Amino acid sequence: MALRLVLGESDLLRCRFALSPLWETQQAVRTLARPEHHGYHLPWIRRTRAAAAGLDLAPLWLLMPQRGHGADLLSPPPLGPTASFAEEIARVRATDPETARVDIAKSLADQPGGLTSARGRAMLADPERAVRDLADLLEWAWEALIEPDWPRFRALLEADVAYHSRRLAEVGFGCLLGELSPRLQWADSTLTITQTKGEHSRVLDGSGLVLMPSVFTWPETVGGIDEPWPAAVIYPVRGIGGLWTEPSARTPKALARLLGRGRADILCALTEPAATTTLAERLALAPSSVSAHLSALRGAGLLTSRRQGRQVLYERTPLGIALAGSEGPRP
Repeated sequence: MALRLVLGESDLLRCRFALSPLWETQQAVRTLARPEHHGYHLPWIRRTRAAAAGLDLAPLWLLMPQRGHGADLLSPPPLGPTASFAEEIARVRATDPETARVDIAKSLADQPGGLTSARGRAMLADPERAVRDLADLLEWAWEALIEPDWPRFRALLEADVAYHSRRLAEVGFGCLLGELSPRLQWADSTLTITQTKGEHSRVLDGSGLVLMPSVFTWPETVGGIDEPWPAAVIYPVRGIGGLWTEPSARTPKALARLLGRGRADILCALTEPAATTTLAERLALAPSSVSAHLSALRGAGLLTSRRQGRQVLYERTPLGIALAGSEGPRP
């Protein structure tokens, strides 16, 4: 089974990266529906158990069938790399009721018993209210489940975009896809996502392709092909291996004694290029402290820096990689 996207020249020129706090919210809700399938996120599942228990997530789960169409209205196309949750949820609230009714019906048809359930029938009878209620529930889920950890998630996602943007310039689109996920293949102007739950295809119309890293999509790679939305590929964020590990737990004690805890944590956290603010959010440190540590590490020849847009990205040198006891960024 595979999903195929046929790209023209204008589509290649309009490929872009994006982040979406709304996508992470609805994917987190999906994770809670089947926690036994998401063992990697168990630390987060345990930590949010009490908050999740205070939410009635059943209406959202109803529109998230295990196989088939998940409601598009729960995650409209991302606005870009800096979109806020408030901006994204406003788009959900603005969904046309008739568009919502068709979308909801499509999801319910793929959910066993969905169309005949009392809740499903109520949604179809009053799609305007359904949109309002679903948006409220998504907002409550964001506040309870994602917002407390969003600085940490955002830092990881932004680092992924920075790294893969550079790789796009270095190796080109075709090679980049294989680095994003082993399930992505590129041949004859066709992007194929393998191991999907059905056979689907779409010829793009020049609107381009959105590439989006995700925390809660892991380990899947998801393709969004439903028109009129722009096509999207959502892939597991790079560096997720250290997401739930506290910095002190992954920093060798000997390195901490040599460099000091703060500098050692920063060196070990730089598994991919990152900016001062990204590291500060990831390590829960003051940006001024991180900046001072970065300057010291760079002065010692353990880091290099380069400007990308408005940010200065820091990256480990071969000596820094050796000291951190890591192979560093994968090619």
